[in-house]
Amino acid sequence: MFSGTDEDLKQTRVTQPAIFLHSVILARILGSNFSPDMVAGHSLGEFSAIVAAGALSFENGIILVSKRAQAMQIACELQPSTMAAVLGLEDETVEKICAGIQAVVVPANYNSPGQIVISGSIEGIDKAIEQLTAAGAKRAIKLPVGGAFHSPLMEPARAELEKAIDQADFVKPICPVYQNVTALSSQDPGMIRENLKIQLTAPVKWTQSVKNMLAAGADVFIEAGPGTVLQGLIKKVDRNVIAESLKI
Repeated sequence: MFSGTDEDLKQTRVTQPAIFLHSVILARILGSNFSPDMVAGHSLGEFSAIVAAGALSFENGIILVSKRAQAMQIACELQPSTMAAVLGLEDETVEKICAGIQAVVVPANYNSPGQIVISGSIEGIDKAIEQLTAAGAKRAIKLPVGGAFHSPLMEPARAELEKAIDQADFVKPICPVYQNVTALSSQDPGMIRENLKIQLTAPVKWTQSVKNMLAAGADVFIEAGPGTVLQGLIKKVDRNVIAESLKI
């Protein structure tokens, strides 16, 4: 799985290529020993996973990630927006509350059972936090992010990235890739391409992806990238699976 100055590094246009490089390099160091049965990545990490699995060249991957980061940065500056973490509610409850708010706010990341990140306008997020808290959420707090990722407010970035994706060459990966948009596996280059095009404005179905990978026989998950966040999320889906960092 793939997950300048300090202020520079916090900017989307800088952090995304840096994380992508870190993740792909870890996988590349393994060489022929990198032979996963399946791969997946969370949001940006999906690009790392697709490159590591050989469906996209490193050169094309870094171009797409750079364009993605720049387009997202611009989209963030067009309209003030943010995201919030919601803990302790059923997915359906969060979805229903978001759908009833007269402002842009949608589920963005299905991270684990009982943990969803919502995304939208400042007004939408504020209203959602109030209503989700009243509905019994253990926590509903804004996140320190620059914009409403995986929401309709990313449409300008999605449109810009789509042009670059259309120009990139995709081939069959060495193993199934579980994609954010569908939570399903694919080794079809065309399908992988099309799902990437809508990833920026669609929710990340990470919980569903992990469940589907488990159903397909996965019992050991190796995280290739900075941090250990995905390991924790996977253990919340199934505490009995092995989840650890890539050891070089």
